[in-house]
Amino acid sequence: MFEGLRFNHWKTAQDDSGIVVLTLDRDASSVNAISRAVLDELGQIVERLAIEKPAGVIIHSAKSSGFAVGADIKEFVEYAKQGSVLENIENGQRVYEALARLPCPTIAAVHGACMGGGTELILACRQRIAADDDKTRIGLPEVMLGIHPGWGGTARLPRLIGATDALPIMLTGRALSAKRALSLGVVDRLARPDELLAEARHLLRRPQARPLSRRAKAWATNLWPVRQILAPMVLKQTAAKVRKEHYPAPFAMISVWQRGGASIQQRLKLEARSVAKLAQTSTAQNLIRIFFLQERLKNQGGGTPHGIEHVHVVGAGVMGGDIAAWSAFKGFQVTLQDREMKYIQPALDRARQLYEKKLKSSEKVEQAMRRLRADVEGKGVEAADLAIEAIYENPQAKRDLYAVIEPQFQADEILATNTSSIPLDELRKDLKAPQRFLGLHFFNPVAQMPLVEVVRHDQLDPAIEKRALAFCKAIGKLPVAVKGTPGFLVNRILMPYLLESMRLFGEGVPGPVLDREAKKFGMPMGPIELADTVGLDVCASVGKELAPFLGLEVPQGLEDKLEAGKRGKKDGQGIYTWHEGKPQKPEVDPDYAVPADLQDRMILPMVNEAVACLADGVVDDADLLDAGVIFGTGFAPFRGGPLQYARSEGPDTVKQRLEALASRYGSRFAPKQGWDHPSLRRGAEVTVEALAPRDSDA
Repeated sequence: MFEGLRFNHWKTAQDDSGIVVLTLDRDASSVNAISRAVLDELGQIVERLAIEKPAGVIIHSAKSSGFAVGADIKEFVEYAKQGSVLENIENGQRVYEALARLPCPTIAAVHGACMGGGTELILACRQRIAADDDKTRIGLPEVMLGIHPGWGGTARLPRLIGATDALPIMLTGRALSAKRALSLGVVDRLARPDELLAEARHLLRRPQARPLSRRAKAWATNLWPVRQILAPMVLKQTAAKVRKEHYPAPFAMISVWQRGGASIQQRLKLEARSVAKLAQTSTAQNLIRIFFLQERLKNQGGGTPHGIEHVHVVGAGVMGGDIAAWSAFKGFQVTLQDREMKYIQPALDRARQLYEKKLKSSEKVEQAMRRLRADVEGKGVEAADLAIEAIYENPQAKRDLYAVIEPQFQADEILATNTSSIPLDELRKDLKAPQRFLGLHFFNPVAQMPLVEVVRHDQLDPAIEKRALAFCKAIGKLPVAVKGTPGFLVNRILMPYLLESMRLFGEGVPGPVLDREAKKFGMPMGPIELADTVGLDVCASVGKELAPFLGLEVPQGLEDKLEAGKRGKKDGQGIYTWHEGKPQKPEVDPDYAVPADLQDRMILPMVNEAVACLADGVVDDADLLDAGVIFGTGFAPFRGGPLQYARSEGPDTVKQRLEALASRYGSRFAPKQGWDHPSLRRGAEVTVEALAPRDSDA
């Protein structure tokens, strides 16, 4: 059938029954990212299939990693620079629509990751079958890149499973498990992984009729009058979560669906034009940059084996207990040490709750619990490959503990501290092997916060640093290597924001106003709510440690709260009163006039300190700094990080705003060293070559 045609990315085969199997195997890549070349070859194949009319077509992947990770984002960035996004989207739509119109049964056999353009490819097939295992994930995550599906996702998914189920999938970008995809009707059947192709052939010969109830739902929720009723409701729900001026893609996608008619061609045209417009926004450019930065963090440490099987954690408080629980969850053998069992038990109870939430299966929960063992006497140190100290923030207490742990090491074990602010040069003083000591600074809550600061000092062995980076990757975290100066990176940049916000609160600005203005800027949580969530005791402790170094003061009022036992969310009382895990914020006088420079007073100290960190070489480069601050603090992702924000606003402009604040409020706002750094003068566009490893496609 395909005589005379040669393909680099597709393999074709036809059996005696006339069924054609198309195998996607992108050349010179460990994953299937759908590039222009992949699409052009598929277009040629589909054109031939339309003429030959085989008995059926099965599409699957040769990659063990999965079906397809989505469109080639590096190509997308280049198209955006060239202004050719629309043409390339329309090309992909034409290929997928030609596949959808083939006059024969088509079925996609899915395993592993099936994302974005990969999901849109399977939606263009008549039926879909997926491997019934934990690795299968199907999703449309384009909103996370500041765009929305462009190769038919918005046109086909709502008509397949109904708008009320399809819209949340596309608006959140969350991936579906195999079972969830089946229950929603995204796939028609599940099969054992080793029987996937055999079951696909069976389904091809005996197509499965979609249940009448599902077809009725898909029809009813896409009627024109229903769309005009549903769309405003979905818009309102979306606006309650994100601001349109910050994240325009979800709102654009709802509009595309609302305006789409019965014609697939009209729906595709609306979709393509919308994505092309979104591709030019700063939000999309910054979110795509963050995607590449995330891939860069994941790939740090190269192919270095971490050589770690057993992790020993000392300190079963919230941080130590949760580090231990997460390490065991990710497959490591873990021993957890504290003075008495009564201190360890709460950590074990929290671990069980985490496993029950994440694993669903009681057997898997028990397996994870068996990997996490209480160890009051600390015998696990001798067998450990990595020992993590997570006790209270006292340099002498930490050094005393190291004097007990280090002599028990047998060979090249790593000793790590989870200190949040103490310089490592101070902690390594008495160690016999300081070259194998470093910081692994996790963030609270450990299960949710993706970043880990891998903290350096002047005697650290680079090979140990690489092993630590590889360990972070193995537990599903994003590591960034930082210099071991006070506060490292994240706390050093976050503390000026929190301290200035607390000062503003002390000056009489209502807490809800501060929180609202920070969220208007794009922060995920306001500073007053954040202080209560982290704990006022933690804020005070870190503040006292860092304030002298930063040239700041800890605002009055914190000690009074702490003396009264009001540490924040964990006590139910802090700056706010907390009920069932939520802050009860007081009403604000509707006539309250928000100071014009309020956002600048909160945000610019962060930007100023970020510039100082860049000048001090706290991280290796500006891109890693932005990545660390975004993944460690949640700094407005659509702005691309504090340094990218300074670039987009203009470094000289931001510096002048700081100088104006300094003249008005004091020297704490004075621009710090680093505002003439070359990285700040670089263009604010995405630089793919600098950010993206070879296989960072999505």
